[in-house]
Amino acid sequence: MLSLVKEIKKCISLKMVAVVITAAVIVLMLGTVSYFQKEVVINLDGNQIVVRTMKSTVKEVLKQNGIRLGKYDYVSVPIDTKLQSKKNNIINIKSAVPVYVSADGQEIELMTSKETVKEALQGEPINLSHSDKIQGANPDDRIVKGMRLKVVRVTRKLVSQNEVIPCEVVKKDNNSMDMGQYRIVNEGKDGVREKTYMVEYQDGKEVKRLLVDHKVVVNPEDKVVEHGTIPIYTTSRGENFRYKKVMEMRATAYTASYEDTGKTPDHPEFGITYTGMRVKKGVVAVDPKVIPLGTRLYVEGIGNVPDYGYAIAADIGSAVKGDIIDLYMDDSTAVKRWGVKKVKVYILYD
Repeated sequence: MLSLVKEIKKCISLKMVAVVITAAVIVLMLGTVSYFQKEVVINLDGNQIVVRTMKSTVKEVLKQNGIRLGKYDYVSVPIDTKLQSKKNNIINIKSAVPVYVSADGQEIELMTSKETVKEALQGEPINLSHSDKIQGANPDDRIVKGMRLKVVRVTRKLVSQNEVIPCEVVKKDNNSMDMGQYRIVNEGKDGVREKTYMVEYQDGKEVKRLLVDHKVVVNPEDKVVEHGTIPIYTTSRGENFRYKKVMEMRATAYTASYEDTGKTPDHPEFGITYTGMRVKKGVVAVDPKVIPLGTRLYVEGIGNVPDYGYAIAADIGSAVKGDIIDLYMDDSTAVKRWGVKKVKVYILYD
């Protein structure tokens, strides 16, 4: 009986030892596992997940937690990064969203995880330049899933363009040419002005042009034209003559008779003018202070008065003063019929 009791005690002691040892092993294992576990903080699209894991890399812990990365998703650390057991492991993930972009004549679906519109468009395949314009949002607006944008390609370049500078026409008087006639002394030459513009194109079309510089590359030469200044008069018979001056005068008439000159036919100076010329049709008396003797004239009748015609200032008279001109005629009847008429007297060129 005593032996049986001893055997029972012995068995109980062995079981207790086994239990204690098992418990100790379990505690030891749990401590070891706890020691080697790493704490990982995963920020996924603004949602935070805190996990403890025995995994070694970022890729493994993401897979362990059912997080699958897309091609364009953003991960703050490389996925083959080793997890640290003695420091915090923080993984930031931002999922890419679709944005529809019209650019270069086509629309594409752009998957992006960038924060702003400008950041999303700067890389491939859009390659936004600093001068391009964005329609549909502002460059600093935050990306929204499904937003539609248009990129307008803006280019600027300097364009030079030549412009004709018309030559000036310089008119000069030519006192030896008839009025109405002209002569080209110098043909002249147009100049050239070069203008430089800053031209802005949007999607290949010109939308703005700003003049930034201009310079004359070829100076123009004046065209010189001489114009005649000598007046031309056409008589009633179609004859043309050149004249220096025209005056409106009162015309009387005279003959070589004693009544008009105080000389009889037997007088040695009968029919002889003051200048020594014999009187005849076309000889006129003038005031030398108004019309110099020897001046060639043409006397035109005014209104219905007939022209006296060509004449020469060859005589004077006591009554011929100022604007009076005395016309020689062959007979007294014509003189009486003439009386006093208004005429135009043209001073002719020699």
